Amino acid sequence: MKLIVITRPTYFVEEDKILTALFEEGLEILHLRKTDSTPVYAERLLTLIPEKYRKRIVVHGNFYLKEEYKLRGIHINSHNSVIPDNYSGPITTSCHSLEEVKQKKPQFEYVFLSPIFDSISKEGYDSAFTPEEIRAAAKNGIIDKRVIALGGIDESNILQVKDFGFGGCAVLGGLWNKFCPEHDYNYSDLIEQFRKLKKLAD
Repeated sequence: MKLIVITRPTYFVEEDKILTALFEEGLEILHLRKTDSTPVYAERLLTLIPEKYRKRIVVHGNFYLKEEYKLRGIHINSHNSVIPDNYSGPITTSCHSLEEVKQKKPQFEYVFLSPIFDSISKEGYDSAFTPEEIRAAAKNGIIDKRVIALGGIDESNILQVKDFGFGGCAVLGGLWNKFCPEHDYNYSDLIEQFRKLKKLAD
């Protein structure tokens, strides 16, 4: 099962070092998603990540970065919903209902479905599906290898996601809550957490 990491919503010092370390540990796909989409910060971060790893990055917004930095692809959502003219390459998107998955999946490389569990990073963003609904959707071919589970995923439930039949899971709070940019000088706990999640996902 794929393990995808979504960046913290804000930029922070040494982020490039942590992301590079995650790639070195075998991270296949990173989604660069920031609430402040000021291009200059994204450019600075991408410049600091070794070129060989940039092709594993999917960008949310500032889609010109895809060509400029030879990134993996772009992600369409409600904030950035227009695919650039003459764009070629992988496109992914976000879904919040099984109906949406059914409708959008054929047009995209893969889709995120959320929230599967109660969110770790967003307060009050609770699970929208029962295990029974998810199992039925997998049985009916709605959930398959091109659907990525998102929302509240950590080491306690990642095997459940695998068992449900998702093609992968995307983690945010389940990884980044092991590191506080304001106080932590050492990110070994975060790397250890990634290893643990990757082992369970594999």
